[in-house]
Amino acid sequence: MTIKKALILGTLTLTTMMSPCEGEDIVADHVGTFGTNVYQTYGAFGQFTYEFDGDELFYVDLEKMETVWRLPEFSNFTRFETRSALRNIVVAKKNLDILIKNSNFTPATNEIPEVAVFPKSSVTLGTPNTLICLVDNIFPPVINISWFYNGHSVAEGVAETTFYPKSDHSFLKLSYLTFLPSIDDFYDCKVEHWGLEEPLIKHWEPEIPTPMSELTETVVCALGLAMGLVGIMVGTILIIRGLGSGGISRDQRTT
Repeated sequence: MTIKKALILGTLTLTTMMSPCEGEDIVADHVGTFGTNVYQTYGAFGQFTYEFDGDELFYVDLEKMETVWRLPEFSNFTRFETRSALRNIVVAKKNLDILIKNSNFTPATNEIPEVAVFPKSSVTLGTPNTLICLVDNIFPPVINISWFYNGHSVAEGVAETTFYPKSDHSFLKLSYLTFLPSIDDFYDCKVEHWGLEEPLIKHWEPEIPTPMSELTETVVCALGLAMGLVGIMVGTILIIRGLGSGGISRDQRTT
């Protein structure tokens, strides 16, 4: 991915913190980010999200003009008017145009993203699972994440989140791939971003413990049996000694 034009990011965020006020220090018990608006010149891209304690409640699909809840059950308790999100994006775009002119078209600084790949749960061969590609420290929020299965590009079973804003003004994004673990298969998550000189590829393959050979099992069983016999012998000797010392003490008292 090469840079062909300058990109400047405009962000409007309204954050509400709910906490008891005791003394001069304020400690937030809960943090709600209501209406994180992001708009940028590259691709005329915009994003509107609601979060609570760092977890996304929903985002607005600006193309389909609909609210996408992180969990479908949330829609049973409340609603959100998508037009208000569109109005906020329009305001963000206007503010961005002003900032671009005031900054003399200064391009955004490209940060180097950090990538990690891991399974959602413990891996068991033949049991369906999900691979997660976590991309952190994203700025600006323009990125391509793709999956490869045994070296071949795969699109089926792939899903990803929106950009999650962080307190340092960078972003985080997750990409998911459903898969069926097999000892002969391997997977790669490919990340392309302007902060990288070349695409970053994170490799993953199942790590299945090597089963013990029959000889190893025999040796382990023999050692366990030997230790058990030694324990029995030591215990028997201690009991005999204890009985002997008890008899001597009684004889001394009788004398």
